[in-house]
Amino acid sequence: MKTIELATETMTLKKLLQLAGEENVILRTPEGREYLLASIDDFSAEVTQVRKNAALMKTLEERSQEEPAYTLAEVRKKLKLK
Repeated sequence: MKTIELATETMTLKKLLQLAGEENVILRTPEGREYLLASIDDFSAEVTQVRKNAALMKTLEERSQEEPAYTLAEVRKKLKLK
């Protein structure tokens, strides 16, 4: 995976797409935001890689077990008051 710092590098869209055809590209803006540019054909491979990320899967599992802050009935009640 290649990272392109948009603050210091200028590339045409054509060149970026060429790079993304070879490997996934992270585009980092001067403000620090990051975007992933990847070929659609690689999407299933990316999903497979994410699923193999044990730390991420553990975090997602823990989040799914958390108790909701409000029940659906409580939310409905609060919304009717407004």
